[in-house]
Amino acid sequence: MKQIPNDLFFNWVEGEIAQGRSVQFILKGVSMYPLIRGGKDKIVLSPCSSGELRPMDVVLFRYRGQHLLHRIIWRDGDLLTIKGDGSYVAMEVCNVCDVIGIVQAVIRPSGKEIPVVSWKWKLPSFIWNKMGILRNPILKILHHMF
Repeated sequence: MKQIPNDLFFNWVEGEIAQGRSVQFILKGVSMYPLIRGGKDKIVLSPCSSGELRPMDVVLFRYRGQHLLHRIIWRDGDLLTIKGDGSYVAMEVCNVCDVIGIVQAVIRPSGKEIPVVSWKWKLPSFIWNKMGILRNPILKILHHMF
């Protein structure tokens, strides 16, 4: 697998999305764990319009000079409150114009594709995001186990 610097990679991603094309890549990091596993799961990222962005969508966005992939928690006009599944407290606020693309599917290492419109994605996402303060102890256990 070829690795390139983040700035070059995300320039390419933004260019592809701007041309109306979807991209697939393996996610790095643990901010979306356990629903998306960094270094293992591949995501399918597609172009989107600002009008279609809703709470529970997972989006790639620009934030303080970085590119992050997190879940929209709240929308107030053009302002989005966004949080990674792997954190209970850390949140970001950005504008819809900072969003680059929206996740359409997650592809597991087995090759199984889970569309984000399916109940196999929506149900675990809903449950995980309703766990509140139980998320941190569960995350600690999961990180220790895996």
